[in-house]
Amino acid sequence: MFSGQIPSQISQLSHLSSLDLSDNYDLYSGKQLLKLESGLISLVGNLTRLQRLHLNYVNISSVVPRILASLSSLTSIHLQYCGLQGNIPVGIFKLPYLKVLDVAYNEGLTGYLSEFTWSSPLEVLNLAFTSFLGEIPSSIGNLGSLNTLDLRSCNFSGSIPSSLGNLTSLIYLEISNNSFVDSIFNLTNLKYLDLASNTFSGSVEFGKFVKLKYLTILILSSNQVSVLIEDASANASLPKFQFLGLSSCNLNKFPDFVKNQDRLVCLDLSYNKIHGMVPEWIWDTSKLSLEFLCLSNNFITSLGQHPMPLPWTRLLGLDLRSNLLQGSLPIPPATISHYYMSKNSLTGNISELICSLTSIQVLDLANNNLSGSLPRCMQNFGASLSVIDLQKNKFRGSIPQTWTQGTKLRIINFRQNKFRGPLPRSLVKCLMLEVADFSNNKLHDIFPSWLENLPNLKVLNLRSNNFHGQIGASKAGYKFPNLRVIDLSHNGFTGKLPLEIFGNWKQPREFANSDILSYIQVNSSMAQQRYLCNSWLYDYNYTMTMTNKGIAVFYEKVQELLKAIDLSSNRFGGEIPESIGNLRGLSLLNLSNNVLTGLIPLSLANLTELESLDLSKNNLSGEIPQQLTQLTFLGFFNVSNNLLTGPIPQGDQFGTFGNNSFEGNSGLCGRPLSKNCEDSNAYLPAPPSISVDQSQESGSAFEFGWEILVVVVVGYAFGQVVGVTIGHIVITRKHDWFMNIFGKNSFLITSILFCGCVVLSVIVFWLYLK
Repeated sequence: MFSGQIPSQISQLSHLSSLDLSDNYDLYSGKQLLKLESGLISLVGNLTRLQRLHLNYVNISSVVPRILASLSSLTSIHLQYCGLQGNIPVGIFKLPYLKVLDVAYNEGLTGYLSEFTWSSPLEVLNLAFTSFLGEIPSSIGNLGSLNTLDLRSCNFSGSIPSSLGNLTSLIYLEISNNSFVDSIFNLTNLKYLDLASNTFSGSVEFGKFVKLKYLTILILSSNQVSVLIEDASANASLPKFQFLGLSSCNLNKFPDFVKNQDRLVCLDLSYNKIHGMVPEWIWDTSKLSLEFLCLSNNFITSLGQHPMPLPWTRLLGLDLRSNLLQGSLPIPPATISHYYMSKNSLTGNISELICSLTSIQVLDLANNNLSGSLPRCMQNFGASLSVIDLQKNKFRGSIPQTWTQGTKLRIINFRQNKFRGPLPRSLVKCLMLEVADFSNNKLHDIFPSWLENLPNLKVLNLRSNNFHGQIGASKAGYKFPNLRVIDLSHNGFTGKLPLEIFGNWKQPREFANSDILSYIQVNSSMAQQRYLCNSWLYDYNYTMTMTNKGIAVFYEKVQELLKAIDLSSNRFGGEIPESIGNLRGLSLLNLSNNVLTGLIPLSLANLTELESLDLSKNNLSGEIPQQLTQLTFLGFFNVSNNLLTGPIPQGDQFGTFGNNSFEGNSGLCGRPLSKNCEDSNAYLPAPPSISVDQSQESGSAFEFGWEILVVVVVGYAFGQVVGVTIGHIVITRKHDWFMNIFGKNSFLITSILFCGCVVLSVIVFWLYLK
């Protein structure tokens, strides 16, 4: 968020090798904040040793000076959104060490591409949304290191040079919205044409590919192109494709020309608008060669009278996800390794023919209406099985002891079915298991402590079942050494909170220094065959539902960094131990709806990454610790319906929580509640209750002591005055009489008289007060 003029003193740093002032802009408006009013030449003219010049979003609004082409040490130039104008010096393209030239989004910048030599180290050339014009020189094929070429929305014209085929390092190509002529069909020697994931638009007549008679690999997937396909008779002379990718090509029916293709290895028709039934001829297409068939994300309703198993003898991958398929589950051939059939409307039992899939790695049948018991013969699945996902079906019965020999199983997701009975103890042999999700079933069992030694288990989800009993302490060491997410909510667990399960969370997070988000997933082994079908670059991501911030949240992906504990809606009792503060990195903690007692531990303030804390519906007492205001990521906080007292902490995140976070605690006061804390002592614990009689006795004692003090002081003073006055009168006026009677005892008699007056005065004053 730096703003204003870039100081000219930077230009005096003659030894500077790297200058990066990029991306200082207003996040809401996108407005540039830094400016260079005197132009680029005033900044870089003296920086002769400069290697990296990165000024994206600096408002320069001037021409590119010629001197930039003389800074021979430059390796990267980033000048996006700088308002550059005029012609770019051609010499910049010939800088001997330049690897990155990125001047995109400068609409006033123009120029021509120069001739390129074999010695150029250029790796990134980004001229998108500029006004470059002319033709792309054929010498662009000399850029052997080029991996990124972005020429979107320029004014280039002419043909695409065939020398682009020499750019074997190219991984990113954007050449849309130019005025290229339709010359690609002149490249008659083409064998491999992959234009996937660009932004081509318009339409293309598929029949034109007849000219490319040597073409065996054609991938047009993931563009904005509508592929116009004529009748099969008009396409009889099309080349024999091996890999054909027509994903996202606006197809509304199966292309008829595929009927004549007998060498297909991969066919991808996903993400189109194909309706209705699969044509019968599909079962005879490339029966001996087809390895990958992807028809996902269409509107296919039926596979018709398909053979069982399906006829392709070399089929490895079958993807029919996200269609409208009805009927029973089709069984692929025994060669299958990846079978995706989720998000359809399939019904009925699973045929025991599925037990022939001895090479299966990923079996995804989620989100259907399949029912019945699982075939006992599923134990025949080989050791290669890594993912089995049957979530959101209507399976019932017990889960078979499928993995008696152990497997490479990493994810098992049986969520939201009607399974009963105990968990299969054979899971203990799945040493590679990362996710065990049996939530929302009718399982009846005690806590599976026998899973505690699985070294890779990250997620254990037993939510909404009939698990019960206490969760005992581990006999040796920490349980579950790699556990990150545990959801035991909505069961019948009792006893103390099982925090020893999470003891290993004291260790630092292994991904803490990573800038790349990683997810709990299984990478497809198909990714090594990148050139096949774009859709087979597919990672199976674990999905789950968990209560977060008071609502059930569906996670389409689960980050490796996520650490979450949900023990809500059980019968856990006792106090929350101070050791809970050792759970470093915890994001979500839900202990609501139990019978927990005692104070909220101060150590919760150590959980500095906590985003959601729910302690509601317990019997917690005492005050809410002021230290919890240190939890600056806390977005949800609920302590409602407890026995809490005292003031609600103020400041930071606590200013964002509403009444419902604190309601049901009659002793709480302060914002956001309407009950104010009247003074600083208002929140102190009330003194012990005193009966009415005790109160009266205490008051009488106090009053009696006060009255005695007053009587003595006032009576003494009054008696002293009276005694002195009487003594003075007697002695002075009747001196002779007094001395004759009392003689030498006169002093004693005078003292007695004085004291008598004092006593008499005290008695008289006491009677007056009474």
